[in-house]
Amino acid sequence: MSSFAPTSNNGSATSTNFAAFDNESAEFFKGISTIPFKPDAGPTESLVFKHYNSKQVVMGKTMEEWLRFSVCFWHTFRGTGADPFGFPTLFRPWDDGSNSMANAKRRMRAAFEFFSKLGVKYYTFHDRDIAPEGANLAETNKNLDEMVELAAQLQSKTGVKLLWATCNLFAHSRYMNGASTNPDAHVFAYAAAQVKKGLDVALKLGAENYVFWGGREGFHTLLNTNVRSELDHMATFFKLAIAYKKKIGFKGIFLIEPKPKEPSKHQYDYDAMTVIAFLKTYGLDKEIKLNIEPNHTTLAGHSYEHDIVMSSAYGMLGSVDSNTGSPDLGWDTDQFPMDVKNATLVMQVILRQGGLQPGGLNFDCKVRRESTDLKDMFISHIGAMDTFARGLKCAAKIMEEGVMSQHVEERYKSYRSGIGAKIEDGSTSLEELEAFVLSNGDPVLLSGQQEHYENMLNYYV
Repeated sequence: MSSFAPTSNNGSATSTNFAAFDNESAEFFKGISTIPFKPDAGPTESLVFKHYNSKQVVMGKTMEEWLRFSVCFWHTFRGTGADPFGFPTLFRPWDDGSNSMANAKRRMRAAFEFFSKLGVKYYTFHDRDIAPEGANLAETNKNLDEMVELAAQLQSKTGVKLLWATCNLFAHSRYMNGASTNPDAHVFAYAAAQVKKGLDVALKLGAENYVFWGGREGFHTLLNTNVRSELDHMATFFKLAIAYKKKIGFKGIFLIEPKPKEPSKHQYDYDAMTVIAFLKTYGLDKEIKLNIEPNHTTLAGHSYEHDIVMSSAYGMLGSVDSNTGSPDLGWDTDQFPMDVKNATLVMQVILRQGGLQPGGLNFDCKVRRESTDLKDMFISHIGAMDTFARGLKCAAKIMEEGVMSQHVEERYKSYRSGIGAKIEDGSTSLEELEAFVLSNGDPVLLSGQQEHYENMLNYYV
């Protein structure tokens, strides 16, 4: 057993009997039971749901069906609270800080107790989150296989499912110049082998999706970069993955998660429209959809809901990494979403497209480094789940009453008849449009009424 002695919340050294958590019946979150729904709870009661009632029916489906909440393994069970300016602050009583298999198994068992007590049906992970890397690929795969066996047992025991799996193709030094876009073909091959194993794992655990995040697929300077070559290689990488997916019979949806920068100065999957253009350029748009993270959207200079709206408009919204950030900071802070208005705007899109299945709302979020208690892990997720439950109810009311949608339809009414209808169906010409203007004169300016729409949204929220 490791001699690692974590630092307690007050900064003093503490010794923990980690072996006590090696028992399969060990309880990791003592004193915390299954989170109840308590709509009349007061403002200081944080270990209860005040709005999220999993079985409440909204527009024909239960909240659980609409929201499909998922907990991410990397932030919630591998996060330490460290940042570029400070050392770790989050020390879990079962985690000895080592990269051993024994420690990995304790984390896994703690995670499934957390999922069950929180009441979520899904979780997500990177391959390297759950299993330590070995001395070579064969040893690494052996470690992963052992952890996947434990995950399969815990899934069967608890009923919690894998929303999506992914591979960490960005943290190891071999990927410092990218994975599929690396100038070294050997690194490309290693990344491909890692994804092959990741797809095998996804199939075994019944993952409903598989995500690609190109954290290093980009550049820091164009001086040493052949952009077209790298993009061609990235497309080839996806085509190889698609071929293997079909070969092994994996039915999950492939998803790409856009991000404009960080850790690279510029990443090829900049935002939703950039990814859609890439997919259409290389003929991949029928095989891959998007996993949108709103914190990345704001990092790209867009509004919170922008990439969700854009990807859904083209039928390519597959899933959402439900987090938020502080745009004023200019970096990816991965905070829990607590803004009801933002949640309402997201849920409007999800309701309009009939849901996210087989995607979901994955909390790609981390507690603040100052939130050091175990109960903070629950409180953060509970608050975010309540926020989206409120957003769902607000969005449903907006849709059911139809006032805002009627206003939008009215704004575009000129396209329903006459020259507008011919523009709509593409049956006009520049000559005909010129004749129309010469006959009808200049258009009358129509107000966009932005403030009116903002007031209407505030009425519902």
